[in-house]
Amino acid sequence: MAKGYKDMLAEADAVVASVTAAEIAPRIEADGVVMVDIRDPRELEREGMIPGAFHAPRGMLEFWIDPESPYHKPRFAEGATYVFYCASGWRSLLAAKVAQEMGLDARSLRGGFGGWKTDGHPVAEKTRPGG
Repeated sequence: MAKGYKDMLAEADAVVASVTAAEIAPRIEADGVVMVDIRDPRELEREGMIPGAFHAPRGMLEFWIDPESPYHKPRFAEGATYVFYCASGWRSLLAAKVAQEMGLDARSLRGGFGGWKTDGHPVAEKTRPGG
């Protein structure tokens, strides 16, 4: 029988450390913590993002992480703790699992960007390139 998304989320939750907005907010400015926003660019333009976060669209994540990929991004070779987030935390939990499997020190932001905003943490505006 095929796995459903709930099974996949449960598996990821069992192996990926998750942090809350309250836990990670004071550490964002610290060396070695990189917030990674995996949402679609339209979501960022509409909702904003965590200040200083690195945008890595979910569809490119594996290619950007792998140093042998022609699409590799040096940001993923810094030896940092990477905290992935999406709108609610589901996509980022799966993304953090993949990143962890690829050798990164990866975490997921429990509650996602929605939880971040609900808790009253700062939001930065994301504009279109050139605009």
